[in-house]
Amino acid sequence: MSRVLPIAVVQDSPRLLTEPVQRFGESVATLARSFPQTRLLVYPELHLCGDAPTHDELNANAEALDGPRIKALAQLAGDLGVWLVPGSVCERGPAGQLFNTAVALSPQGRLAASYRKVFPWRPYEPFDPGDRFVTFEMPGIGTAGFSICYDAWFPEVARHLAWMGAEVVLNVVKTTTCDRAQEVVLARANAIVNQVFVVSVNCAGPVGTGQSVIVDPEGLVRASASGADHTVLTDVLDMEHVTRVRQYGTGGLTRPWSQFQPGDAPIELPLYGGQITPEHWTPKDELQPLLAIDRPDST
Repeated sequence: MSRVLPIAVVQDSPRLLTEPVQRFGESVATLARSFPQTRLLVYPELHLCGDAPTHDELNANAEALDGPRIKALAQLAGDLGVWLVPGSVCERGPAGQLFNTAVALSPQGRLAASYRKVFPWRPYEPFDPGDRFVTFEMPGIGTAGFSICYDAWFPEVARHLAWMGAEVVLNVVKTTTCDRAQEVVLARANAIVNQVFVVSVNCAGPVGTGQSVIVDPEGLVRASASGADHTVLTDVLDMEHVTRVRQYGTGGLTRPWSQFQPGDAPIELPLYGGQITPEHWTPKDELQPLLAIDRPDST
């Protein structure tokens, strides 16, 4: 049975901090009407948090995930009957922390998943780091995983998401600096080495440097924004492409998830204080069992 994901990736400028969520909802509704078959809409990092907010403004903007902002966004997704990733938001943690948190709202009008950025861009970002990787299921379609901007520079993030079953990594970005060209390379590299789709959506100018991309599981760019202008990238992702490329190999050849053979010894990973255990290598829900990193005391 075919599993396809029609997607709209919105390279847009950040919304004003003072702008009500309702105004954002109107633009999302317009987009959904323009692309009526779209099942997932994705916006850049901190899209609802202003162009260059101060630490105090971010603190003032922060809400718990059961607050009015997420409730309004969930209702919006439910009213439109789509999956909505409105970028990331400022989350107030239970102990007063400030998290940069990506959220996914379901077509049923519920908060389906949330992910706190594990690798804030230090020393420039004031956010507290999250402590876990997150994937979420889109029933009948497939599994997505979250990555926020600088996370893409750490290969452990995409590797773990792929191991956890992600078929597409949603990398929401707010890059305003000169290194977006390197991030585009990383999007392709993370797709190649993990054999997953990567959707990397950056904010538009004049704040951001754009160059959003959609990359397939073999590292080929399916859609891209050549510059920083406001634009919408649309595509239909065939999730079975992930299954095929892992079975037959990238370019019909290379199968990194099938690297190990019965009897191979574990590989020590001193950096992590752990090891790669061959029988746990292959991604979740694949033909073989899997895991990326086992700690020595794990069972």
